[in-house]
Amino acid sequence: MPRLSRWYIRASLLFLGLGFTLGALILFHKGAALHPALWQLLPAHIEFLLLGWTLQLAMGVAFWILPRFLEGPARGNEAAAWLAFGLLNGGVLLVGVSWTLGLPALIPWLGRVAEAGAAMAFAVHAWPRIRPFGMSSTHG
Repeated sequence: MPRLSRWYIRASLLFLGLGFTLGALILFHKGAALHPALWQLLPAHIEFLLLGWTLQLAMGVAFWILPRFLEGPARGNEAAAWLAFGLLNGGVLLVGVSWTLGLPALIPWLGRVAEAGAAMAFAVHAWPRIRPFGMSSTHG
């Protein structure tokens, strides 16, 4: 498994742990009221699980499993995939933490911009690796 895939998957597992922990706190609070402020963890819980875990796991597996090139760098533009990794993690943290702490609306907006940039950077990386079945890398 490529090193970048390992980074994506490890980071996704960290977000899985964080998201489940936040969700467990919220669920426990529903049964035995701890503190009303625990409901402010819900947006971070959702962000960490949907984008931090699910999307990041999918991107890590996609980086690993998409067809490799026969000529040139085997996995294509890895710099774009690394950029996507950094932007996605930064964006998820910005959005999740800013909603929880009640920071100004600019902060989660910047996080969403970073997440959108991650999607674009990963698309730049992955697009040339997606080919019709049976088409080799020497045909286009």
